[in-house]
Amino acid sequence: MLELEKVTKIFNRNTVDEKIALDQIDLKVTRGDFVTVIGSNGAGKSTLLNTIAGTTLLDGGNIIIDGSDVTHLPEHKRGKWIGRVFQNPLTGTAGEMTIEENLSMALLRGKTRGLRKGVTGEHRNIYHPMLQSLGLGLENRLKERVGLLSGGQRQALGVLMATLTLPRLLLLDEHTGSLDPKTALLVLDLTERIVHDNNLTTLMVTHNIHHSIQYGNRLLMMHEGRIILDAGGNEKSGLKLEEIIERFGGAGEKMIPSEARPQTKAGVSPAEAGVKRAAASSSG
Repeated sequence: MLELEKVTKIFNRNTVDEKIALDQIDLKVTRGDFVTVIGSNGAGKSTLLNTIAGTTLLDGGNIIIDGSDVTHLPEHKRGKWIGRVFQNPLTGTAGEMTIEENLSMALLRGKTRGLRKGVTGEHRNIYHPMLQSLGLGLENRLKERVGLLSGGQRQALGVLMATLTLPRLLLLDEHTGSLDPKTALLVLDLTERIVHDNNLTTLMVTHNIHHSIQYGNRLLMMHEGRIILDAGGNEKSGLKLEEIIERFGGAGEKMIPSEARPQTKAGVSPAEAGVKRAAASSSG
């Protein structure tokens, strides 16, 4: 469903601030894969999604979605293939419009709209059971402005809007990062259900390493613009925090809050212990 060939992005090229955000990334994502993407700040996670969506243009390489080369297509023309949810709940929804108007806008994405009525009775019959399945009571608030919703309700609506027309590819850019832990889990469980029920090919960037292990069938770890881990199937399901830190040292440890890092008997992390062992060995 998705293929990246030598995808490269360099910011501030030929200046003292030059930054290689994506370093010749090769990646193939199979139809129906739910891929979680983790990495420290500046690893290239969001840039990866931006290049796929077309909001950031490449400096080299090719992007192919469902057999179509979209490398040189602008963002709005890729919209017929892609659904996207952002970290900020305000980004993917229109606060001044009602819930039903937002859903109708999503339903007509990529279609010729003409001068017909935006919201019809037929549309409402579609929206009601969809919203009811969220368990948030939004099915009874169709004519209410989205700006009156909580952040979690608005993000749940954003997920529904992004998947309403069953896109070929769903991009989730830390879409629970601004929510409280309880609401984040609600939105994640909703996301997993929609992705699973519709067999949607999905890339989910997350800053939470626990979520990256718990959700999806494949995990990518990025570091300095490269993919340094690509784990799927049994390998992914068997991953542990300690293993990630042990295998990738500082790159893995940067993604884990200090209070969540496993400690050795000496009170230091496995990565720190590994560095000390290496230093002792070389001095000996």
